[in-house]
Amino acid sequence: MEVRSIYKYARISPFKVREVTREIQGLPVSAALDLLAFTPKKAAFLIGKTLKSAVANAENNANLKADGLVVKEAVVGEGPTIKRMMARARGSGSRILKRTSHIRIVLSDEIEIETRETRKAKREQEKKEAKKETKAGEAAERSTTTTGKKEKKAGKKAKK
Repeated sequence: MEVRSIYKYARISPFKVREVTREIQGLPVSAALDLLAFTPKKAAFLIGKTLKSAVANAENNANLKADGLVVKEAVVGEGPTIKRMMARARGSGSRILKRTSHIRIVLSDEIEIETRETRKAKREQEKKEAKKETKAGEAAERSTTTTGKKEKKAGKKAKK
């Protein structure tokens, strides 16, 4: 089941927030919260707030446990831009753009949580399969080369 939480009109540029959201996608909730706690950026605080809200939604509304959840997607959209003026030289002015963003986090319990141990076991299994395939390929190649040699010898004897 999917659970989501949206933080609208966050007073930070979406470019700055996307840098942090890329880091937490696909992580289990506990690992994502740890990562955000030790990231020294304003965006990490805002994303952590949204992530905690999504976890609370999952526990209260969907009766899901927090340790089985994974961050399925963390998307940052652009919100409205507040335009301000700043005085410049010779009576002119320049525009200041104060950007906002909408942070959306989707949690899911359907994605398998991949730990170091499972990744290592999967890699070893793939290596074993690759070795079996190469051995089978070599055996097939040997059998075709031996039959080919026999055919050549039979052809030479028929010519004589």
